[in-house]
Amino acid sequence: MVRKIIVILLVLLVGCSSYVKEEIQMPDNIKKAIFAGGCFWCMEAAFEEEAGVIEVISGYIGGSEKDADYSLVSTGTTSHYEAVEVSYDPTKVNYEQLLDLFWRQIDPTDDGGQFADRGPQYRTAIFYNDSEEKEKAIASKEALEKSDKFDKPIVTQILEAETFYPAEEYHQDYYKKKTLQYQAYAKGSGRKDYIEETWGDEYLGEKQKLSKLQYDVTQTCSTEPAFDNEYWDNKEDGIYVDVVSGEVLFSSKDKFDSGTGWPSFTKPIGEIVEKQDNSLGMQRIEVKSKDANSHLGHVFNDGPNGSLRYCINSASLKFISKDKLAEEGYGEWIGEFE
Repeated sequence: MVRKIIVILLVLLVGCSSYVKEEIQMPDNIKKAIFAGGCFWCMEAAFEEEAGVIEVISGYIGGSEKDADYSLVSTGTTSHYEAVEVSYDPTKVNYEQLLDLFWRQIDPTDDGGQFADRGPQYRTAIFYNDSEEKEKAIASKEALEKSDKFDKPIVTQILEAETFYPAEEYHQDYYKKKTLQYQAYAKGSGRKDYIEETWGDEYLGEKQKLSKLQYDVTQTCSTEPAFDNEYWDNKEDGIYVDVVSGEVLFSSKDKFDSGTGWPSFTKPIGEIVEKQDNSLGMQRIEVKSKDANSHLGHVFNDGPNGSLRYCINSASLKFISKDKLAEEGYGEWIGEFE
């Protein structure tokens, strides 16, 4: 009910979106996992940010009824859960890692819903597809119980997967379609603060070393101010690496002044990931680092002489000057500047 009120008010204020979910080509080795963690908007957003995840679909599962839709499930009178179906590449992310991510998105001690969302449809559960997933889910839950992370019992259920019913189109990728509304909901529901308070540095890992701006840009896809960032007018020779992982991204030899106020490059020298981004009512291609999955910026088709323009946030980068390459462990790139 709380979520409904928040959404209705925000839709009235902001209006509708023309967002359409993109077609995704699935690799041959695709696997699927199903998790119920309360509001499927929040679970979808969390899993889609994980490297190796191909697609996440919001939907309903676990009920005895022959069909499910939001008008029925949201009443709490059916036995369905709100859930997400995660399609992933097992060569890039494994099931145990997805389980670990799942636990860090929920309050596993709450058997009445999740945060502001109350009712049986918002309970938490792991739905296994086979005996291997079942064993791993049980082991993961037992490990969490033994960790003494929580003072109350872990009530998240481990259940056999049944028919998964995709939710209505307007629920899919809600965090992209209605970015401001989603952010207000994630904060207002209490979920965002709970995750930060419960997991803190343990959840962030190496990311705890980032400044607030670096964290906001790389982890929540924020954008730093134009012309007021570290590298927009840097003209030194060297390479630019991911501020989180240190993986090599760009070279100064491909950097140019785009007049936008952000570092701009015609091409990367490291391996990056490009994803469709339809947030804020625009259709863009987001650029992310491969290993750390950091948000870097966007790529456009308006670079010099028909080239691309990789418009990158300085806060996502660390610059290694050519005379410091060997010292910083990037000696193999010295030849780039000889």
